[in-house]
Formats: sequence, structure tokens, C-alpha cells
Amino acid sequence: MVGIISGTILLHRTGISENLMERTVENEFGKALVLTSDTIVYIPRHGNDPKDYILPHLINHQANMKTLKDMGVREVISINSTGSLKEHIQPGMLVVPDDFIMLAGGPTIFEKQAIHITPSISETVRTKWIEAARDCGIDIIDGGIYWQTQGPRFETRAEIRLMKQFADLVGMTMASEALIAKEMDLPYASLCSVDNYAHGLIDKELTMDEIVYYARENTEAIITIINRYIERMGT
Repeated sequence: MVGIISGTILLHRTGISENLMERTVENEFGKALVLTSDTIVYIPRHGNDPKDYILPHLINHQANMKTLKDMGVREVISINSTGSLKEHIQPGMLVVPDDFIMLAGGPTIFEKQAIHITPSISETVRTKWIEAARDCGIDIIDGGIYWQTQGPRFETRAEIRLMKQFADLVGMTMASEALIAKEMDLPYASLCSVDNYAHGLIDKELTMDEIVYYARENTEAIITIINRYIERMGT
């Protein structure tokens, strides 16, 4: 089985969430909402109700990832909305990052144990993302550095000027998921939807309308790639 984690837009579009059984699972880290079939376990990281949206800094990554682990998932693919830190990485593009920066530290399942992991993104899962996209004839950027902020606010212009020197994308969720997946020995990699230029990168005001527009524009391509990813697992 493959685990899928994404935001709310993918959940409410056809092609991936159809014919899935929804239930709430509880484990030692808390509760997780999951939608399942014979081949996938799908977690909407922000919940399934836009009126009860789970903000990025309140997501229970430990409960989500433990649920995937307990349900027999062998690898986790994630879809993350991001802002571009580079002018040549335009809204509407898709990127599979190969590393990340999270200076705040991040969540852990080892609150009382002296266990120190070496954070990383699974190269095996990254390669599968890229091969699935290429099978579908969809352009994808192979590699990039993701910088995670805490959220839920956007970054200041000064923060973006700092980040763009060291990273290509900015977001609020991927690094946390990658850390917990690594601690639970779950191979993990993300397909990032570039939904906007980061605040101040270009001379245009950043708005939620722009972010939602490009997230929706990328959805069909993402669904196509996910379906191909799942098909390849069965071959």
C-alpha cells in the first residue's frame, strides 16, 4: 500500500478520493482522518472540511504518520503547496525536492529519548515520482531545496531575501512530514506544486486568490501523476 498526504484541493477533486472509505483512527499521538482503499491510505493534512481547516502549525504529523505505518503503508508520497524563491521557478510548475531546511527544529516522536536521526528525503520515492511524471509526459523539476517556516503567516520580504540565497521553495508542512517519516522508517518524498512567487520576490502583491488559482491549475496534472505512480507499483 502507498500512503498519500495532501491538502484540501486534491481531496475535493475527482480521480483520487473517489470510492474511498473514511474513518478516524486514534493512536498514542492522537487522531488522524484517513480515507482508504485496497491500494492507498490517504490523509488530508488540513482535514476534510474547509470550515474546520487545520492550520499548518497545528497539524498532528506524528498521528498522521503513525496511522500510515500501522495500516501497512510501505512508502509515503506527499503533495505540498509551495511558494517559489527563484524567478525561474514559476507558478504552475511542479518540483520534487531533494533536501530541506527547517531551522526551527521540527516535530519528533522521541520527546524523552536521546535518538538523533539524520534527516533526508527518500531518493527511491523521489525517483518514482519523477519517472511517473515522465511516463505521463508532464514536465517536472528534479531536485530543489525546500525551506519550511512555521506559519500560518506568510514570510516578510526580508525573510524571503534571506531564504532565496539558500533554497528554491518555501512552505509550511513538508519538512515536518519528512522528519516524522524518517523517525518511523517510512520512505517519503514530496511533489511540490508551485502556487505563487514568495512575498516580495516579484513586484506584485501576494494574494490567496493567486495561490488557490495555481493550486487548482496543477491539480489535474498531479492526479494524473499519482495514478501513474500507483499503477507502476502494481507492475
